[in-house]
Amino acid sequence: MLKDFKDFIAKGNVIDLAVAVIIAGAFGTIVASLTDDIIMPFVGALFGGADFSNYFILLSTPEGYEGSMTDYAALKEAGAAMIGYGSFITAIINFLILSFIIFLLVRYAKKVMAEFEEKQDEAPAGPTEIELLTEIRDELKKRS
Repeated sequence: MLKDFKDFIAKGNVIDLAVAVIIAGAFGTIVASLTDDIIMPFVGALFGGADFSNYFILLSTPEGYEGSMTDYAALKEAGAAMIGYGSFITAIINFLILSFIIFLLVRYAKKVMAEFEEKQDEAPAGPTEIELLTEIRDELKKRS
């Protein structure tokens, strides 16, 4: 098993995977910012200025909590039991945006690969080995 693992690492798959994970993490941060800072405020404005991050159902508050009962961040920090469905809606929108962008990238990559394969198929075929050897033989016969 250790030998198989070493072979797997040596193939370069792990490096490719690590690069993909790092890029995906950075891209995920960009998508989260896009959703939180641009899309959700716009959606909130459409629904009468609602802030989706503050949509939650409070199940119970911790003992001694005296803060606001409508501040999601404060309640979460205090350890209140609640269902934050607004954050869940934001996460779903993040997922849909990320999925759509990945779909577009894969679709474009397939299109480029198909065009590249067509160009390779259309390339004029050169003479075969037998044709080249025949030409060389004929040229040698002419000279002798």
